[in-house]
Amino acid sequence: MDITIDPASATPPYEQVRLHIAALAADGVLPAGTRLPPVRRLAEDLGLAVNTVARAYRELEQAGLVETRGRHGTVITAQAGATPVEAQQAAAAYATRIRALGVPAETALSLVKAALEDQT
Repeated sequence: MDITIDPASATPPYEQVRLHIAALAADGVLPAGTRLPPVRRLAEDLGLAVNTVARAYRELEQAGLVETRGRHGTVITAQAGATPVEAQQAAAAYATRIRALGVPAETALSLVKAALEDQT
């Protein structure tokens, strides 16, 4: 898995990992059922803390893009290939900006929902 972390980026490392994995899955490079490397191994390969990679995996799982199967590891779900990369990147950019502004998550979600409803 080809992931590069930019330490100078304003995007936190866990978010960079999450975005890379999501993009690889959406592009079909990591098809559904592909097993991701264990958290400790990927953290070591990328020179990151284990908790950083664990957070990326956790957020991918919350989004439904991966599934953790205990001893069988973490695998890409079919849903991961159905999410356009551009949408994931836009969402990540929005989340980064919202965090910088100090807007609570619930408020940010309400704002997005209202904006989407206004466009229909």
